[in-house]
Amino acid sequence: MQTERDLSVAKRKKMFLVTPALLLLLPWISVQAVAEICRGTHCFGADTGDPRPCTGARCPGSRSSRPPRQHEPTTHGRAAHTVSGQHHAHPGSPLAAAAARMRAPEVLPAGCPDAECAAAGKQPQPSNDTRDCRGIECRLPPRIRPRVRARSCVGEGCGSEESASQLPPVHLSDRAAQFLGDFPELGYPSSELGGAPLGVQLTCDITPGENEVPSEDALILHLQLAKGQEKLVEALRAQQMVIRDLQQKLADQQEALLSQQREILDQQRRMYEQMDVVKAQYGLLSDTVKQVSFQGLQGELQSYFESHLAGLQSQARSHLQKSYAVHKMDMDSKAMDVVGEAHFPQPLLACPSACGREEFCDFQRDPPQCEKCTMCPPGFFLISQCSPTADRMCQDRDECLEVPNICGERVKCLNTPGGFRCLGVSEREAVMGFCGPDYFYNQELQECQACTDCNGEPVSAPCAAATDSVCGRPSQVRLSRSWGASVGVPPASSPGGHIFPGLQLSIRGKEKVDLLSNEAGQVTFLQHGLVWLDHNFAIKHSCRNFLQVGMRLNGSQEEEGGRDLSGVRIEQPDGKYYQGVSVSSGVEVEPDHTLALLLRSPNQHCNQSKDLHLYEVAAPSVSLLWLSHDTGAVAMTAQMSLLTHYQTSYRPTFRMTSVSDPYMVALTHDSRGVRFTESGVVKFVLQQALYSMGHSCIREGFSLIAYVNRNGTGQEALQAFKAGVNYRDTSVTLSGAVGVAGGDALTFEITSPSQCNTRYFGDSSGISVLSLIWVPSAVSSALSATVSRAGLPSGAVRNKPLSFQQIGADSPQVGLARAGEPGSRRNFVFREEGTANVALNLKLIHSCNIVKVTLQRAGGQGGQAGPVAQQVSGAMPEGSEWASVGLRASFPVQNGTAVYVTLDCVRGRVNQITHEGGTNISILWVAV
Repeated sequence: MQTERDLSVAKRKKMFLVTPALLLLLPWISVQAVAEICRGTHCFGADTGDPRPCTGARCPGSRSSRPPRQHEPTTHGRAAHTVSGQHHAHPGSPLAAAAARMRAPEVLPAGCPDAECAAAGKQPQPSNDTRDCRGIECRLPPRIRPRVRARSCVGEGCGSEESASQLPPVHLSDRAAQFLGDFPELGYPSSELGGAPLGVQLTCDITPGENEVPSEDALILHLQLAKGQEKLVEALRAQQMVIRDLQQKLADQQEALLSQQREILDQQRRMYEQMDVVKAQYGLLSDTVKQVSFQGLQGELQSYFESHLAGLQSQARSHLQKSYAVHKMDMDSKAMDVVGEAHFPQPLLACPSACGREEFCDFQRDPPQCEKCTMCPPGFFLISQCSPTADRMCQDRDECLEVPNICGERVKCLNTPGGFRCLGVSEREAVMGFCGPDYFYNQELQECQACTDCNGEPVSAPCAAATDSVCGRPSQVRLSRSWGASVGVPPASSPGGHIFPGLQLSIRGKEKVDLLSNEAGQVTFLQHGLVWLDHNFAIKHSCRNFLQVGMRLNGSQEEEGGRDLSGVRIEQPDGKYYQGVSVSSGVEVEPDHTLALLLRSPNQHCNQSKDLHLYEVAAPSVSLLWLSHDTGAVAMTAQMSLLTHYQTSYRPTFRMTSVSDPYMVALTHDSRGVRFTESGVVKFVLQQALYSMGHSCIREGFSLIAYVNRNGTGQEALQAFKAGVNYRDTSVTLSGAVGVAGGDALTFEITSPSQCNTRYFGDSSGISVLSLIWVPSAVSSALSATVSRAGLPSGAVRNKPLSFQQIGADSPQVGLARAGEPGSRRNFVFREEGTANVALNLKLIHSCNIVKVTLQRAGGQGGQAGPVAQQVSGAMPEGSEWASVGLRASFPVQNGTAVYVTLDCVRGRVNQITHEGGTNISILWVAV
C-alpha cells in the first residue's frame, strides 16, 4: 500500500511540472484566435453594451468567415465530454488560481475595446436549427447542408477570399482541452459540487442521442432504396396483371382445344358410322356385280373355248412337232402363254393329267390344274353344267321379283345372295316362320336364307324356321374328350449341358386317338375346339435363382414365335427336397396347332445332367380336356397389369388378351374381375409370380382366394395356400370349377403377412395370367367339397383315403357317397357318362420326407381300378408353419364311376390337416 501511494505522489509531481508550461501558452493562443476573429471599425464597442453595425468577411453574420474544420467530429466530441463532464478543478485549488491568472490577461483583438466585441466575434457553434432550411435539406446534418451565399460586404473590414482562406485554425483551444482531459488531476470539480467550469468550454457539434442522424451517404442510399422498392412493387403488380391475362388466355385456349377435340371425336364417330353403312351397301352391290359379271364372263369364256378349242389343239400339236415357239395369243383381253420354248416343254391349254368326274381343267392357274366343279349354293339356280374345260355356272334367284309380296305389301324387299331381306321386320317375327317354306332365318346375317338341298343324301336335321338343314347320316357328335400322357426330361446332349434358355420336355402318350397326334415329344391337334390343359410336375433341383415350367402353343424351344400360355416358377430350395407344382391353361385350338412343355432357367448356372432330378409318378402327369364348339363353351385369357404392390391384400387388375365370345365373357368395369352373361360352370386358373422379402413370409405364407360376386355380395368359392420364401422368386396358383349365374362376376385376392414385403409382377411368358373356360349349364355341372372334420388322418399315414364333406349345391351328375353306400364320405360317384376334371388343394403340417397325393379310380361298374393322377411334394420348408400339395387331372367317366383321394407319408408323420382355408376339391363334369 505504501508503495502504491508513493508512486501516485510521484506521478502527480511530474504532471504539475508540465502543467505550468501549458497554462502559460493558453492566454497567447486565446489572444491570437480572438484577434483573428474580428478586425476593423465595425466590431463591437468596448464602452457600450450595444453592438455596432459590422460588415465584412470577418463579421459574425457572414458564413465565409467560418474557418474549415481541422479535426474529426468524434475526437472533438470525446474531448469536450472529457473536459466538461469529468475534470473540473476545485475552486480553492492552485489549479483554479492558475486558471484565473491565465484568463485575466486576455488580450482583445485590434479594433475591439472590450470583451463583448471579442465574444461577438467568436465563431458561432453549429446548431440543428432548421429555420433556414427547406424540404429534404432539413433532414441533413448542418455540416453537409448547402451553403448560403455570402452577403455583400462593404467597408474596410471586408477582406478578400484569399485572406479568408489563409486564416489560421481557430480550434487550438479544443486541442488544449483535449490535452487537459488526459490528466484528471488538472480538472475542476463539477458544477454539482460547487466548482467553477473550466475556462475553455468545449462542446460537440452533434449531440448523441435524439439528434444523431446517419451520414449523408447512408441517407441518400436509404432514399434511393425506398424509391427503388416502390418501382419494384409497381413492376411486380404490372407483371401479375400480365400473368393473369396470360392465364385467362391459356384457359380460353384450352377450352377451345377441348371443344375442338370433342368435335373431332364426334366427326370421327359419325364418319365410322357412315363407313359401316357404306361398307354394307358396297358389299351388297359388289356381290350383285360379281355375280352378274362372273356369269357373263363365264358365258363368254364358255362360248369362246367351245368355238376355238379344236383350232387351238391342232395349233398346239403342230407347234410341238415343229419345235418353234408361238409366243402369245390374245384370249379374253388377256395375254397368256400357250406354248413354251423348245428346250422347256410344257403342256399347252391342258392339265398334266385327265380330270376326273365332277372336275374341270382350270386354265386360269399357272400351270392349269384340275378343280372340283362348283355346286350351286342354296338360293341359286343352274345355268350351265360342268364340263372338262369349264366350271358349272349358277345364277342367284331374285326372290323379290319372283314373289312380289313375299315380305308383305307395306314392307320393302331387298334381294341378297342366296336369300332376301325384309326391311323393318323384327327378329321375333322372322323366327316365327316369316321367311316362308324352303327358307330359314339366319340370325348372323339377319336375313332369310334358302335351306340347303342335300341332293339325295340323307338328311340328319330338317330345315326349320331358324336353323338350316343338316345333310349326312346321323352320327354321334362328341362334345368332350380327354387324353393323358407322361412327361420326362430328355437326355442331356453333353455331360455339361446347360438348360439356359430352356429345354423341351418330352410328352409320351400311350393312347392313340383321332383328336391329336403325339410325335417328337409334342402334341399336334387334329380338330378345332377348346382345350383345358393340366400338368403335374415334381422336381428336385440345385439351380440358382429359380426354374420355370410352362406351356407354349405353336412353337418349341428352338423355334421362335409361338404363344406362351402359362408358367409357374419353382423357387431355389434351401435344402435338397422335391417340389411339386401344377400348371394349367385353357385355350382355343385349330387343326395343326402344336403344344409343347418347356423348362427354363434364368441363367446358365443350371446343369441338366447334375442339377435336375425329376420324380417319376405312377400316373399320367399331363392331361387335357377337349370341348367341341357345339357345347357353346367360351375361352378367355387375361394378363395381370405390371404394377408393384407392397400390400398385405392385393387384388389383381386384368388386361384381356383373347376371348372367343366377348358377349358371354367380359371384364368388369374396374378390370378386377370377369363377368358372365349367362349361367354356366367356369373352369379357371390364376397364376401369379411374386418376389417376397421378410421372415414372416416364410412363417405364414400366402393365400390366393377366389370370390363369386352375386348381387353386390362376394362369397368365397375356393382358396389355395403357398408356403412363403425370403428373398426368392416364386408363384402362387389356384385352379378350380365354380357355378355362376347370369350377371355374376369372378374376382380374386392374394393375402400376405403384414411384415412381408411382396412385389407382384409378370411378363409375356405367362407367369402372371388368368385363364378360364365357361361351359353352359345345359352340358356341364360342378361340385365342391372340403376335408371332413371327423376322421382326419394323422401320425404314420400310409396310403390312407381322405374323407370329405360336400359344400355348396348338389349336382345331378356327380355326388359324394352318402352314409350306407360303398365308400361313404370318401367316394365321388358319377351318375352319367361324360368327361371330368378334378382340382385338389391340400394344406397340412407334416414331417415327411415325401408326401404323395393320389387320385384313385375305384373298381366295379366304373371300370378298372388304378391311379388317375398323382402329385409329390418334399419336406416342409424350414421356418414355415404350413405346407401345401395338390393335383389336377382330366379323365373320362361312365355311369357309376367312383374316384377317391389317398394320402401317403414316406419316412415321417402327418401332424395336422386343415379342413378350411386352403383345403378343397372341385369337380367339373361335361357331357360327351
